[in-house]
Amino acid sequence: MATFPAVPLLRATRPRQWIKNLLLYAGLLFTLGHGPIAPGFLRASLGFALFCCLSSAAYLINDIRDAERDRRHPRKKDRPIAAGTLSIATAWGAASVLALVGLAGAFMAGPAFGAIAATYFAVTLAYSMALKHVVLLDVMALAAGYVLRAVAGAAILRVPASFWLALCTLLLALFLGLCKRRGEMTAGEDSVSARGILSEYTVPLLDQMISVVTSSALLAYALYTYFTPTTLPPSPAWRFRDHLLSFTIPFVVYGIYRYLYLVYRRDLGDAPEEIFLRDRPLQVNTWLWLFACVVAVLAGGGPAR
Repeated sequence: MATFPAVPLLRATRPRQWIKNLLLYAGLLFTLGHGPIAPGFLRASLGFALFCCLSSAAYLINDIRDAERDRRHPRKKDRPIAAGTLSIATAWGAASVLALVGLAGAFMAGPAFGAIAATYFAVTLAYSMALKHVVLLDVMALAAGYVLRAVAGAAILRVPASFWLALCTLLLALFLGLCKRRGEMTAGEDSVSARGILSEYTVPLLDQMISVVTSSALLAYALYTYFTPTTLPPSPAWRFRDHLLSFTIPFVVYGIYRYLYLVYRRDLGDAPEEIFLRDRPLQVNTWLWLFACVVAVLAGGGPAR
């Protein structure tokens, strides 16, 4: 009697990719001091779990559609569906359940959060089915997924979504997406032939776009920290406590530079989640940034908006 393929199914849901859904906690981070932490943390955690369901459902559908192409890819050929360790029928069943749970749970959590979650799922499916084969729109669709995660984090907490947070998330996502494309371009001819869209790019073109978006991201974050007060109400005149978030800028600068070092010197750009899970300096820097943000918000005496 055949056994249920639990391990291949878990691998196919790509739990390592769930790290991207941590963006749903961004709204909680920048509303510290606005109210009790525990209820907000629980709501953000619910949103995180629901987005993990939706993202995993999308990954399963993507792998079903790309099974033949993945078998020709040097790394993706080991994915459970491409390798034949997970049947397409089981994958379709799991994707349906995860999508149903994710969407139903999202609308139960709130209509605004449900609408954003449904939009995220639709964008993700559109990427898998069509947009990933369209030059530039492939990277922009990936970036839209990150922005929707950040906005969803604010929606489930029922707080206004910050324009600056959305802008910084968009630019950072474009940065990661372009670095990913560059990493795939330099991974070898097998990777390029397995992903047709890469033939539309060149390394010099990607380098130029990475340069533009890197500068834009650093400038946007610097403006965000300056124009986002850490005290409510902010003082009409310049006041030290209003701009404590500006002290987090060095961590962002180092994080982006470290990432570029890993992309250009270690050729690791094709798997962003692997970089964050394995590179110790980047992990330490991220924790220091989070700590600095918490201190800035709490020391300022009020939540950032």
